[in-house]
Amino acid sequence: MLKIRDIMCKKVVTAKEDTLIQDAVMLLNERHVGSIIIVNDEQKCMGVFTERDAIRIFAQNVSLDQPLSKVMSSHIVTISLEASYDEAKRLMLSHNIRHLPVTDETGKLIGLFSLRAFLDEIHGIKTPIPSST
Repeated sequence: MLKIRDIMCKKVVTAKEDTLIQDAVMLLNERHVGSIIIVNDEQKCMGVFTERDAIRIFAQNVSLDQPLSKVMSSHIVTISLEASYDEAKRLMLSHNIRHLPVTDETGKLIGLFSLRAFLDEIHGIKTPIPSST
């Protein structure tokens, strides 16, 4: 049985709640990721900012010089290291999400289960990272 510890990404893009929206959008683009996990000083998950959030704030003409705390999804669903792929799938379907932060028993962020990264890995697709010009 596939466990989250075997299929999670260990390099997670994170930010603090006071990071400006414009900086977060640039980070999504530069790091070519679909989400940024918002953490506190103890590396505990406080929220998530996704590509969907970026599209929503642009569509609503939200000022980009505000902190992420104003627009991030603060109802964050996490999963444990020992959980199964089936549990991740169930959580993603029931909450209509594509990113699950992986946390240890204290709630500290230790990885990320991303549907896109998982499917890319299963199918041998490597998403190209744009080069800087």
